[in-house]
Amino acid sequence: MQKLLPTIVIVAGLLFTCGCKPSDKTTNSSSSDSAATHTDTSNDSHDSATSETTKDDHAKGEGHAHDEVSLGKVKIGDHEVELAQGHGKIKAGKEGHLVVKLPYNDKGETIVRAWLGSEDRTLSVVSKGEYAPSHDDYDVHAVAPDLLPENVMWWIEIEKPDGTKLVCSMKPSR
Repeated sequence: MQKLLPTIVIVAGLLFTCGCKPSDKTTNSSSSDSAATHTDTSNDSHDSATSETTKDDHAKGEGHAHDEVSLGKVKIGDHEVELAQGHGKIKAGKEGHLVVKLPYNDKGETIVRAWLGSEDRTLSVVSKGEYAPSHDDYDVHAVAPDLLPENVMWWIEIEKPDGTKLVCSMKPSR
């Protein structure tokens, strides 16, 4: 027991110093989850260089705007949606940024999802957009698959407040 006590004290000290609790790193996952149906809805933080940009920056109209490239407009249902891409060119395994500007303002009631890859979402991570009221658009941060399909596309799904879902795609800036 005397040999074990110093180890326990060191581990407890490390946990106290870093502010970590063992439960902080625990995640629940189901073995029935597949890469094709994985949906990331957190979008609260990023483990990339863009993590310095906060939600407050977006609310002030700051943040990614300086590196966005217009992708143009795309028809989805009866609507023409404006798209812009940030974070530079799409790279395998890296985060891409898509700005989706709807032709109507519903104060964030629409759910916007996007992913990079193919329509069937194979190997893609689907990310939910965050509404930015200051410029009335949605910011979506999606990680490209490690194996990019030859004809990789941005896929955008818009779910209206009435439950109607519309899907369209656009070539990314490469």
